[in-house]
Amino acid sequence: MTNQPHKLFYKGADNDFVVFIDSPELYQKFKKGDTTIPLIDIVSIFKVFINRQGGAEGILDEASKQDLSNEFKTSNVDEAIKIILEKGQDKHNADVDNDRYQSTNDSIGAGDTGN
Repeated sequence: MTNQPHKLFYKGADNDFVVFIDSPELYQKFKKGDTTIPLIDIVSIFKVFINRQGGAEGILDEASKQDLSNEFKTSNVDEAIKIILEKGQDKHNADVDNDRYQSTNDSIGAGDTGN
């Protein structure tokens, strides 16, 4: 088993949404109709992420309540996650390597402070 969480991708009307799941096995049971499984056992973090550039890869921001309301007709994160779990696609092979987006030298911008 790999350490990387699975990306669950949902293609929205204007934006694309992602949630991260820890247990693909429990997710498959949930998707087949077993709604007795607590979301806490499936989802890695109770946040919905949005990719304004489209697709499952790229820079993800946390979706605002307005983003959720526009797409899912609710600003409730739990309800949006349920919809994504029901209608989303597992994109485990999509890139979740955050090292590409990390800053490598934060001190360049400040310049010499002239002690």
